[in-house]
Amino acid sequence: MYISEISEKAPVAFLTSLQNEVYATLDTLGIPFERVETTDLVTMEDCALVNAKFQASMVKTLYLCNSQKTEYFLFITEGSKPFSSKRFSQALSTSRVSFVDRKVMEHRLGVKIGAATVFSMLLKHNDAVRVVRVVLDNDVIIQQWYACSDGTTSSYLKFKTQALLDTLLPYLGHRPCIVTL
Repeated sequence: MYISEISEKAPVAFLTSLQNEVYATLDTLGIPFERVETTDLVTMEDCALVNAKFQASMVKTLYLCNSQKTEYFLFITEGSKPFSSKRFSQALSTSRVSFVDRKVMEHRLGVKIGAATVFSMLLKHNDAVRVVRVVLDNDVIIQQWYACSDGTTSSYLKFKTQALLDTLLPYLGHRPCIVTL
C-alpha cells in the first residue's frame, strides 16, 4: 500500500471536478490542511496507515435514507464505531434507515463507494444535495482533527474540526444535526 508524504498543497492534477472544488473551497475559506495520496482505499481498515501518518482518525461517512426514500442523511461518525440503523433512527426520530444505492450515491454525491465525504455538499448544482441532512456524531466534533476523503479513494486530508463547524458547514449552507450514539 502506498501513502505519500504529507503535503499542505492541493494535488497537481485533479481526478474529479469535486476534488478540484474541494481544494478551491479550502483555499477560498482559508482553511489550512494536510493531505496524503494513496493507492485506492475503500474500507476503514484500509485507512489505518493514513490514520498513523496523520496521527488522527479518519471519519466514517455514510449516505443513508429512510425506507420511503423521502429523507436522506450524510452521517459522519468515528471510523471505528459500528453503525446501528436502529439507534440512528431513534436518535433522529425517523423510520429505519438503510444505505443508499451505489448508483444513487454516485449521482447525488458525485463519489463512488469508499469516497463519501462532507465535501459532496459542495455540489450546489445538484438539487438532491439540498435535501440531505448532515448528521454529526458527537464523538467526531470533540476531536481536534477532522480527517476524511477529498471525494476520491486515493487522496485524504485533515484539518481542524473547528474549521468544519465554524467555517465549512456554514459556507455549505448546512447546519448539522449532532447526535450521540
